[in-house]
Amino acid sequence: MNLPAHGNSTSVLEVTHISSHGVWLLSQDKELFMPYDLFPWFKDQPVKSIIKVEEPSPGHFYWPDIDVDLSIASIEHPERFPLASKNSKKN
Repeated sequence: MNLPAHGNSTSVLEVTHISSHGVWLLSQDKELFMPYDLFPWFKDQPVKSIIKVEEPSPGHFYWPDIDVDLSIASIEHPERFPLASKNSKKN
């Protein structure tokens, strides 16, 4: 017997730590670190804006209060995404 899926996904997505160095995000049992020097959008934001993160599609994250949109690939390999690199060099 096949049962249809009901309710919301139970996959874990949460900001697990915010420090003076950066932000840690837990997604699908994988912890991702976003240092402020490469992800400056988070540095001066209030905690409530950083922890309010959505996953509109698998592996794609959106912070509506900050208007930041990132993928797992851009977090794991920021050097492959020139816009992140250019923004981080402005500091």
